[in-house]
Amino acid sequence: MSQLIVLGSVNADHVLQVPSFPRPGETLHGHNYQVIPGGKGANQAVAAARLGADIGFIACVGDDSFGQNIRQAFAQDGMDISAVHMIDNTPTGIAMIQVSESGENSICIAAAANDGLTSEIVEQHGEKIEQAKYLLMQLETPLAGIELAASIAKAQGTQVVLNPAPARSLPDALLAMVDIITPNETEAELLTGVAVTDASSAAKAAQVLHDKGIATVMITLGSKGVYLSEQGTGKIIPGFKVQATDTTAAGDTFNGAFVTALLEGQTMDNAIVFAHGAAAISVTRFGAQTSIPSRDEVEQFIATN
Repeated sequence: MSQLIVLGSVNADHVLQVPSFPRPGETLHGHNYQVIPGGKGANQAVAAARLGADIGFIACVGDDSFGQNIRQAFAQDGMDISAVHMIDNTPTGIAMIQVSESGENSICIAAAANDGLTSEIVEQHGEKIEQAKYLLMQLETPLAGIELAASIAKAQGTQVVLNPAPARSLPDALLAMVDIITPNETEAELLTGVAVTDASSAAKAAQVLHDKGIATVMITLGSKGVYLSEQGTGKIIPGFKVQATDTTAAGDTFNGAFVTALLEGQTMDNAIVFAHGAAAISVTRFGAQTSIPSRDEVEQFIATN
């Protein structure tokens, strides 16, 4: 059984580079169109696998050619794909992504096969969750499955790590089962009602999440780094400064790398620095899984920065 179980989405990312995001009614000429493997769950799983984690992935793909090929690619990256289900007569999830010249992205998604990741499928793989050390999840799949996975993990002492993205409100019952939460500023504000702009406001938001039962809160602050709060004691752990090409999957790379480092017994601070390094490399590259670095690349980057 794998030490890390990732539960989440798989998407085919249709990516187009544009000079800027179009206004309503405006047509812009883009370039460098590609179809790239993505989806928050898959990105985090691939990041963990490439960085050396012992990982299994619970997900649903379509029976289209993309779904068939991506399962093989996951296996080649070294993950257990026995819980990656193929849904008949259904396309794999898709994301339409525009990337501006500044490196920012605009994304629209259609769940498709991801909607098949129901509590019934999660229940089939309860033993994998029970025997793992960590369960890592996001919010691109049905909430009932996420809640069931968290409850299975909580009952057996598997650490629950939730990256609450895309941003949405969540029931307190789910938050109470989370051990580590990793929202960005937008997601933190939606969950807490506190607008996060700096360390002081991040501390207030973190306390709201602590009060809901979450021991460790990590609010990602973009170029400023991460605000880490453990049992109400907080600090900013700065990131690395790089020239961004495409921020797609930077947060996913961070999450996958962070849990990988925790599995190795690294301290919370060192795990965050390792994750910062992996994410920094990813934003200098184009696409989602195409941007995720190897272990050697991350270690070399951290050593020279």
